[in-house]
Amino acid sequence: MSQIFPKSLYLHIPFCKRRCFYCDFAITTGGENLKQQYVDVLCQEIALTVAAIPPVETLQTIFFGGGTPSLLSVKQVEQILETIAKYFEIAPNAEISLEANPGTVSIESLQGYRSLGINRISLGAQAFQQELLDVCGRGHSVTEIYEAVAAIKSAGFENFGLDLISGLPHQSITEWQDSLAKAIALQPTHLSIYDLTIEEGTAFGKRYQAGDNPLPSEDLTVAMYLAAHELLPSAGYEHYEISNYAKASYQSRHNLTYWHNQPFYGMGMGATSYLNHQRIDRPRKMREYLEAISQWQSQGIGFTAPIIDAAEELMDTLMQGLRLAEGLSLNTLMQNYGKDLCDRVLQCLERYQERNWVKFAEQSEDIRIMLVPPDGWLFSNIIIADLYETL
Repeated sequence: MSQIFPKSLYLHIPFCKRRCFYCDFAITTGGENLKQQYVDVLCQEIALTVAAIPPVETLQTIFFGGGTPSLLSVKQVEQILETIAKYFEIAPNAEISLEANPGTVSIESLQGYRSLGINRISLGAQAFQQELLDVCGRGHSVTEIYEAVAAIKSAGFENFGLDLISGLPHQSITEWQDSLAKAIALQPTHLSIYDLTIEEGTAFGKRYQAGDNPLPSEDLTVAMYLAAHELLPSAGYEHYEISNYAKASYQSRHNLTYWHNQPFYGMGMGATSYLNHQRIDRPRKMREYLEAISQWQSQGIGFTAPIIDAAEELMDTLMQGLRLAEGLSLNTLMQNYGKDLCDRVLQCLERYQERNWVKFAEQSEDIRIMLVPPDGWLFSNIIIADLYETL
């Protein structure tokens, strides 16, 4: 397996005003003192990580994810970016994204973020019906979605995305179509459309069983997916990944790192790095994370994650890459993982070619392996599970 060096950095900012009822992310609702302590320790982690694994490539993307990164002050974001710039070379045209929630941004804070080099905002709208926001425990209003988008535009951001969730409790197809229409009217450059997943241990996980009322039926969630798949491209959004749509040239460059299964630095509580064919997890609890970084300072950073073998890395590459409309290059798969493993993959996929869920498209002197939308994407879990058994 050839060595590729990371060009992307993910920073987990775990602070939220409250936990949404569907959320199982590593978050905390800690106050201002904890925020500053966390920023200080995160900056220490950046220095320690670079000392252990020095960067080779220029950073092309930086992503502040959460949690709610927009709960950090401009000064705190500046402290983190200054630390990154101290230890990494950042490309002049790097995509630097920050996730935000309605009700947590103002024109002033957004202008401050933009002055630091943040050039992309991802706003968690989720729904445009107040009753659905309340059902999710979102803690913001529909009015605040519009106020946040107005502030984003007034602050000079050309590149911003909205997140929406389908399959919510009590959600109707009419409400979903209304949310799509209202999102389109705000003219974001990117739209992420997620189907609700019931996670164990969440408030939803304790209340609901997948497929039972008041959750929409499987047929209804499929109808919601197809509604987005039909409506958004007609409004000028390319359906470039199973759950993501973008205006021309506004695909999420950072997320493409994941979908191309390329290495990346991941720092902060609950973050995962993919370095040297290892996936290295940070602790998901605040106290454990702070203690871990303290130990790294005194004892040296230690990466003990197992090395990912060729078959597992190929599986990860297929699982991520088949999510993309562009699919995967067979030549590249052959070069990286060898003929034997790839022949097993092709043999597995042939049965889905017969169902028109998968296609093998000739492209110059290569073959692209692609899922055929919409059915290939709708049934992607079946295909991925079969590949997993095969490999």
